[in-house]
Amino acid sequence: MKGLIVFSHFMEDVESLATRALLKRAGITIHAVTFEETLEIETAFNLKVHADFFHHEIDTSSYDFLVVPGGPYVAKHIDAGNHSIETLINAFGEKDKLVAAICAAPRFLGRIGLLDKKGYTAFPGSQIDIPRGYYHPAMKVYKDDNIITSRGAGTVYEFAFEIVRALKGEATAKKLLAAIQH
Repeated sequence: MKGLIVFSHFMEDVESLATRALLKRAGITIHAVTFEETLEIETAFNLKVHADFFHHEIDTSSYDFLVVPGGPYVAKHIDAGNHSIETLINAFGEKDKLVAAICAAPRFLGRIGLLDKKGYTAFPGSQIDIPRGYYHPAMKVYKDDNIITSRGAGTVYEFAFEIVRALKGEATAKKLLAAIQH
């Protein structure tokens, strides 16, 4: 089991770093990929972290799932008309691989139609880019087929649990939560 997580300047720290750490704790291989011009990424709260690969260095066919964190970068990409992350998401969606997006990141999924006629949750206001999906604002995490969405930084544990459960089963997900005293 091997996945990718998108790292971008101004990604939300908890959503990206905690999700990655929790998946690693569960024994899942996850690599950080970036579309930035440098592997050194500055998070929304000014931490400096490193992505593992540039987007052009990876072959999506060798990965089983994709995680897309939220943060201020989402609006910047969308407002600038940058479709690079959407293209990556689509590569996973077209093959019915697991795609997990948190906070504002479900906007990317909505813009490419991946949430059409599907249930989802997201940071309030993000539903503007998901007019053909079924928004569940009260849900912390929502799974519909191969798509997992979550509301925001405060739901990271539930988000990671659902990803682990989808990839490795309920027992492994519960073991993860027990190990971190959730």
